[in-house]
Amino acid sequence: MECLVKWAGEGGMTFMAETGSGHLVTMDGAPEAGGRNLAPRPMELMLAGAGGCTAFDVVLILKRSRQEIIDCAVSLKAERAETDPKVFTRIAFHYKVSGRNLKPESVERAIKLSYEKYCSATIMLGKTAQIEHTWEIIEL
Repeated sequence: MECLVKWAGEGGMTFMAETGSGHLVTMDGAPEAGGRNLAPRPMELMLAGAGGCTAFDVVLILKRSRQEIIDCAVSLKAERAETDPKVFTRIAFHYKVSGRNLKPESVERAIKLSYEKYCSATIMLGKTAQIEHTWEIIEL
């Protein structure tokens, strides 16, 4: 896996990342740090990446379990250390899994497999942060 991150130049703290798969992502800093608030902060993208990683796992596992999943949303709330390095110290994941006749034990199993075995992002963040997982099923 590769990524190139390049500063957009003078006058700000905007950076462009080109991923190994050829996609571009813009990042920017807060105004108090010299940024112009044009894009997400790098740590916001890290949190979003963890959410995307685990949502991907849950949807894939439920589809493979032949569950009729229609939607999956993961809400994340994180706390960071007060001093540098301001690592995540606590992250709460809340899953809203929507579908028809979803089995609670299948949803619980999918989430557990994600955070214990498959989601690299969550497992890495768990080295510094206390991780909490809650979930609910929305019947459609």
